[in-house]
Amino acid sequence: QVQLVESGGGLVQAGGSLRLSCAASGSIFSINIMGWYRQVPGKQRELVATITTGGRTNYADSVKDRFTISRDSAKNTVYLQMNSLKSEDTAVYYCNAILRATWTSGFTQYWGQGTQVTVSS
Repeated sequence: QVQLVESGGGLVQAGGSLRLSCAASGSIFSINIMGWYRQVPGKQRELVATITTGGRTNYADSVKDRFTISRDSAKNTVYLQMNSLKSEDTAVYYCNAILRATWTSGFTQYWGQGTQVTVSS
């Protein structure tokens, strides 16, 4: 069983910063991609940023140059540093990991429970 536990969400003023963390635990053989997605009520969940095992990153255009994703593979943890926050960044942020639970299993996608980020203008 695999769990992704997020932390670091909260309320911040526009222009401020927050850092999200997500730790994966449980039966994990290897993690391929880790990332962050976000969702607001009535809209689809959208990609924010992803990072591969090799450190290659991908960002949504709306967060480029403001958000930075990083990863500590030894701790199975992914971070999202969010700077220059805007009101439109308000959403529930979800951690995502694509991993193998055992050396014989295929890749499976897992989600965290989500953490609320609210940016006040």
